[in-house]
Amino acid sequence: MPLTNIACQNAKPKEKPYKAADSGGLYLLINPNGSKLWRVKYRFMGKEKLLSIGAYPLITLIEAREARDRAKRLLAQTPPIDPMVHKEELKRAAQLENQNSFEHVAREWHESQIEHWSKGYAEKIMRVLEKDIFPFLGHRPIAQITPPELLECLKKIVARKAYDIAGRARQTCGMVFRYGIQTGKCDRDCAADLKGAWKPRKTKHYAAIDAKDIPEFLTALERNEARLFERTRRALWLSVLTFQRPGEIRQAQWSEINLEAKEWHIKAHKMKMRRDHIVPLSKQALAILAEQKAETGHLKTDWVFPSQIKPKEPMSDGTVNRAIKLMGFGDVMKAHGVRALARTTIREKLGYDAEIIEKQLAHKTSNPLGEAYDRTQFLPQRKKMMQAWADYLDTAASGGKVIERKFGKAFLSNNNLNETERIVFEAFIPPYENKMNGRKDD
Repeated sequence: MPLTNIACQNAKPKEKPYKAADSGGLYLLINPNGSKLWRVKYRFMGKEKLLSIGAYPLITLIEAREARDRAKRLLAQTPPIDPMVHKEELKRAAQLENQNSFEHVAREWHESQIEHWSKGYAEKIMRVLEKDIFPFLGHRPIAQITPPELLECLKKIVARKAYDIAGRARQTCGMVFRYGIQTGKCDRDCAADLKGAWKPRKTKHYAAIDAKDIPEFLTALERNEARLFERTRRALWLSVLTFQRPGEIRQAQWSEINLEAKEWHIKAHKMKMRRDHIVPLSKQALAILAEQKAETGHLKTDWVFPSQIKPKEPMSDGTVNRAIKLMGFGDVMKAHGVRALARTTIREKLGYDAEIIEKQLAHKTSNPLGEAYDRTQFLPQRKKMMQAWADYLDTAASGGKVIERKFGKAFLSNNNLNETERIVFEAFIPPYENKMNGRKDD
């Protein structure tokens, strides 16, 4: 007698496995542990075989009968097809399709490139893929994706006016397709067919104030009416004094600071161009570092600007930009814009050669040596330039009088300083004491 759904539900486990027969070779195997499994018994080439269909109730009685009938139709073909072999072939095809899906190929490509990227860049690439590409195309076999499909996906990004992300997504997809071609998983880069598919947005550079606005900006920074945390304010000061990228500022480490040479040595993996870089430190920059060391040295962290909440981690991304916004300059200034401000002002006001400035910005230059790069190139000139820039900022903010940030002897007795730091920072004491009319700073 054929099974019913009620009979399947009420079938109870026994000490040994037993079968509840349906029809046409289909039965439900009830195991002592309570599991109920569908099986189809059939003969192929004179040999009895069993086809596993799945577990009840995930596979219903109706679905089990449909699977049985599909197996019978395979056996009735000429020549007959073994349902078990057919099932394995479908499984292998599904696995192969999954391995050739856009998401699988993209993740494989990402993994092959990750050692050449910074952690932040690798995360940015994967964030674009996971948010904007995988939900729509990730499951599709990479070889079957067409330019219109990819365009439809990218238009969703353009629709929210995220033009930069759309461009980055197209470029990233192009690299994935080219990797697919190299590994034999597709034969064309359909991203290449989408160049010019949408009207490009006019390039917008990072907001930056003009040289004439420097006094107002630095006065606001010094007065701190925005009530910024002191270490945030120092990070902004160091950003202005060294014009390094925001990520390089927030991830600065004491182990990178060479006080004797008055240099900040940044490793290649932190730099956009993946090349070691030297930042000469002006006396003003050293003064900022002295203040920071006095405040945070007891935290036992190598980060120059540790997080206020998690000292073992660096200051969070966006902190300096938020500080600029709180100061009231958010519409006209961004942390990255300091680089443009420094480049223009040093060239026009201080008269330094463009190649020296570009070298300090860690930019590629038109040097005939091409990619050849010496991190010490123009170092004496760059040291002189960085001090001149720091002095220019001070005089611009004080009506022509250089501002000096000095510390008293109590600062030098701070247990957070090592001997080298005491020797270097000692230069900041006497002028401060004179400025205070002989009163010692405690």
